[in-house]
Amino acid sequence: MNTRRDEVAVVGAGLAGCLLACFLARRGYPVALYERRPDPRAGSVERGRSINLALSERGLDALRRIGLDEQVMADALPMRGRMIHPVEGEPQFQSYSVSGDRAINSISRGALNNALLDAAAALPNVRVAFDHRLVGLDPLGGEMTFETPQGKVTATASVVLGADGAGSAVRGQLLAYGGLTESLDFLDYGYKELTIPPIGGEFALDPGALHIWPRGTSMMIALPNPDRSFTCTLFWPTHGTRSFASLSSPAAIERFFADHYPDLVPLAPNLVDDYQHNPVGVLGTVRCTPWQVAGRVGLLGDAAHAIVPFYGQGANCAFEDVVELDRCLDECDDEWAAALPLFQHRRQDDAEAIARMALANFVEMRDKVASPVFRTRKKVEHALERALPGRYVSQYELVSFSTTPYAQVRRRVRRQYAVVGAVAAGAVALLAGGVGAALGRRR
Repeated sequence: MNTRRDEVAVVGAGLAGCLLACFLARRGYPVALYERRPDPRAGSVERGRSINLALSERGLDALRRIGLDEQVMADALPMRGRMIHPVEGEPQFQSYSVSGDRAINSISRGALNNALLDAAAALPNVRVAFDHRLVGLDPLGGEMTFETPQGKVTATASVVLGADGAGSAVRGQLLAYGGLTESLDFLDYGYKELTIPPIGGEFALDPGALHIWPRGTSMMIALPNPDRSFTCTLFWPTHGTRSFASLSSPAAIERFFADHYPDLVPLAPNLVDDYQHNPVGVLGTVRCTPWQVAGRVGLLGDAAHAIVPFYGQGANCAFEDVVELDRCLDECDDEWAAALPLFQHRRQDDAEAIARMALANFVEMRDKVASPVFRTRKKVEHALERALPGRYVSQYELVSFSTTPYAQVRRRVRRQYAVVGAVAAGAVALLAGGVGAALGRRR
């Protein structure tokens, strides 16, 4: 058994990196946590880049393991379903669970990051270095080069772990070294944030729901904040007649929203200013292989497998990565050369499964949730869950309210749909046979 604890470097002090530092420190490792930004606790959030998180069971499971779940949930707002806003007519609520009491939780990315950073920095065997941008990495020797305000500095670690997001500098260094291949699949869609402030000190919309304005080829969502505001996110095409590129003047912006999001206009007094000055972010899926080189440099979270945000699983999936890596270290007696390949073997199929489900959920949210056919299907699905408790469980519940591996979720849901399809086909055939017999008797 390997009892030696040499320093481990974690590059990226975002959500996954801070959680990873806590888990490694708990195992007795000295941890150096490097972050390219200044300390986020001392500055302001970049405008239009907050993107609320939907924290669900997978993320909460990871937080429970280090005793942070209650602290984090104190500022969370539970959302028990979707509130669908049509262009005309009243909003309609769609429960996430058959019981109606299960919820995903709206939480500020910045607040969660700060809580995790505080927890990591408070540990005696964790040191945090801000303003350190990785510009060089020797995967075999573990030597890192960083650009800092004081110039370039070097550091060495026995293991280097990249938890530095979709644009990972660690992955970039491994790519340049020739240690891996990657694919980046960007959508022809971007995102932009808007804000709905409180009205009279209260929420302008129901805070117990994730609000969706489905518009066919585009959509907007809104999540509640503890200050009683809502953060809205537009997911629109980047080009075309109904895209970010098509609106520029205040009059055009106001006219477009009045036509397509009429109930938003009176609730968003800063709509035009937000639209004109908040940036457009990119959306895409990152895949690479392998996730480790030489048993001493590894990737996890978005650095290894970034996904689009439409299932609310990006952070939850990254947190689950940390739990699985911790489990692999247990099983491999902390031998990193064995644990890192095992981690990829365990998680790669799951990462691909949630990447595909997230893309499919985008189509569902923007195109399907407002349709009568979709609402009927959901009613049938909930009826089956009540009739077959534990045997039939919807994909959404398995993804959001369990820790069933994502790949297992996809396989189970396909089996369920096949059974339901066969039953439905049998019922139709039986009905058709009865009608045919009745017609035959009439003849």
